[in-house]
Amino acid sequence: MFKLRKNQLLASATLFFALCINTASAAEPLKVGFITVGPINDWGYNYAHNQGRLYLDKTMAGKVQTTIAENIPESAEVERVMEKMIAQGNKVIFSTSYGYYEPELRVAKRHRDVTFLQCGRDDLQNTPNLATYFAKQYEPMYVSGVVAGRMTKKNSLGFIAAHPVPQVLQNINAFALGARSVNPKVKVKVVWTNKWSDATIEAEAAKGLIESGADVLTLHLDSPITVVQTAEKNGVYAVGYHADVSKFAPKGWLTGAMWNWGPLYVQTVKSIQDKTWKPGNYRYPMKDGFVKLAPFGSSVTKKVQDEALSVKKKIESGEFVIFAGPLKDRDGKELLKAGQKADFNFLESMSWFVPGVEGTLPKK
Repeated sequence: MFKLRKNQLLASATLFFALCINTASAAEPLKVGFITVGPINDWGYNYAHNQGRLYLDKTMAGKVQTTIAENIPESAEVERVMEKMIAQGNKVIFSTSYGYYEPELRVAKRHRDVTFLQCGRDDLQNTPNLATYFAKQYEPMYVSGVVAGRMTKKNSLGFIAAHPVPQVLQNINAFALGARSVNPKVKVKVVWTNKWSDATIEAEAAKGLIESGADVLTLHLDSPITVVQTAEKNGVYAVGYHADVSKFAPKGWLTGAMWNWGPLYVQTVKSIQDKTWKPGNYRYPMKDGFVKLAPFGSSVTKKVQDEALSVKKKIESGEFVIFAGPLKDRDGKELLKAGQKADFNFLESMSWFVPGVEGTLPKK
């Protein structure tokens, strides 16, 4: 009788510990890796992604465990970093830079049990465990252009850009279209740095544009700090990008586009966990909230703010579409006929300037 009870107790204890182990295993957090091309303290592109990661950590505390690798170049090095992350147990990887796509594609084909999210490219190979994502940042940039077009005194706006890839060209063209919608005399002068980040080149470009007459500067670079601070020091206006950096230009700040990646990262990770996630090329409009119009600066009048917010509302409701016909490039070539609207392929293959944009257009 005693032996039987003893055996029953041992069996119960064994079952209890097995259940504890299984419960602990089921409760293990999902490991999610992030990779950035620059430092996460740049108050720009990389900073915005890290803020999204921190939001994911906080919102899904106990359910996810995130890590981040910063300053990883767009080369074979990122492939090595991804392999290391996978070896450490990461089952989801957000690669946040444009040039990461090719190495990521190779890694994704080797690890079908890992989900990859690539920021900024389009996956034409329809890889089953990879999706690309971005937001229509050109929408708040158009609204920012409206503000710049109203605030300029010289009708000369400067745009400092990294590389002539579609997302950058979308921003340049939308900014110019917005400015010229309220001030047809405006010209947008573009200077290329050919680098995502180089403070020295960015400062020289900003000073050159100011000397040429630009009284509003904006950008598409990894960090807005150098351009915004140079504008402030030289008494001209600044339109930001990636984040709200108004504190660096208290007098000249107008507005800008800023990322809000956190809610998207939570939405994506939850869909992976509940197995509703699907591969694809996702582009989110401003109305979804993943990209926003930055706060207005103190120099922007109430009248201009109201006009800008009215335009923003029309974009978000679908009443107004930025890239729609009739639309021609600056050389007069018809791009969209009356009634036509830009689709995904049109936007993701953009390689031209709209009228009013000055500067060379190098090949990618």
